[in-house]
Amino acid sequence: MTATPQHTPLYAEHLAAGGKIVDFAGWALPIHYGSQLKEHETVRADAGMFDVSHMTVIDLTGTDSPAYLQRLITNDVRKLGFVGKALYAGMLNAAGGVVDDLIVYLTDWGYRVVVNAATREKDLAWMRQVAADFAVTLTVRDDLSMLAIQGPHARAKVAAARPALADTINSLKVFQGLPVGAWFVARTGYTGEDGLEIMLPDADAPAFWRDLVAAGVAPTGLGARDTLRLEAGMNLYGHDMDDSISPLAAGMGWTVAWDGERDFIGRAALEAERAAGVSMKQVGLVLEGRGVLREGMAVQVAEAAEAGVITSGTFSPTLKHSIAIARVPSSTGDTAQVDLRGTLTTVRVVKLPFVRHGQKVFA
Repeated sequence: MTATPQHTPLYAEHLAAGGKIVDFAGWALPIHYGSQLKEHETVRADAGMFDVSHMTVIDLTGTDSPAYLQRLITNDVRKLGFVGKALYAGMLNAAGGVVDDLIVYLTDWGYRVVVNAATREKDLAWMRQVAADFAVTLTVRDDLSMLAIQGPHARAKVAAARPALADTINSLKVFQGLPVGAWFVARTGYTGEDGLEIMLPDADAPAFWRDLVAAGVAPTGLGARDTLRLEAGMNLYGHDMDDSISPLAAGMGWTVAWDGERDFIGRAALEAERAAGVSMKQVGLVLEGRGVLREGMAVQVAEAAEAGVITSGTFSPTLKHSIAIARVPSSTGDTAQVDLRGTLTTVRVVKLPFVRHGQKVFA
């Protein structure tokens, strides 16, 4: 029997806004509110908001919290040099596969970690297993909702909707987050635009949503969220990486801090992979003619023994042609071929991302 999807505290607001509800990772969430394309364009040009309350927020406390994170994640928490700084990292298994990607914030009570919704149970089990060796307490904050407000006018419109947040919003640099009472305001996102991700008590979420609508922020669904993140070259767990994929093959090598002898989980496997020569790499693909690049399509590279694969693909609303994220042989040059309905079609190979702040950025 299929379980009934869970509702976030904003479910009634989605229905009132005309949201088309789908089951996403066990949650009833809007795929769009009428036009995925319009929502995508609004985020690129103005401000849109996403209900991301299904994501998992975990607070870490205890004297061993820094040591615990140094063991758990690929990046070095010593980079969190002041309260409010955020860090992106991978969490690996012993074989070097990506258990999940996450953001960790240094707070005045310890650390706040945000992980994906689809991997919640697996992540929590793994984090608790590793925590058994440390004096650390994990508190899952299921009492918090989360809204992502993204776009060039996002911060200004949030400040207009809630003037009490304005000073904090204006003080934050990119990839920082600070509490405002029971709320937590972070200048992070998943769209390639400036904006905020705000965690707040469940009871406060519906009124905040309505205030944002009144301030001219457009409700935006999962469909636009996916095309926006793909244009921004951002990984989606279960597609661009998973437990069987190394961060070195998934465009996440920059999150691995090799300095010193810090023994993070998966380090030995990554060192062996690096010593042997990383066989696959992540790239962007561009198809400027007709057709759409789709996940799962094989990518053929001249003289490579192994084919690559498209891990995420779509039609880009901003660029007006198809783009994809792919994992391909490390020998791949400037072009490759993809089988489109039985015809091998040449595609350009580019460095990610495709779009930043509404503009094409690849050569």
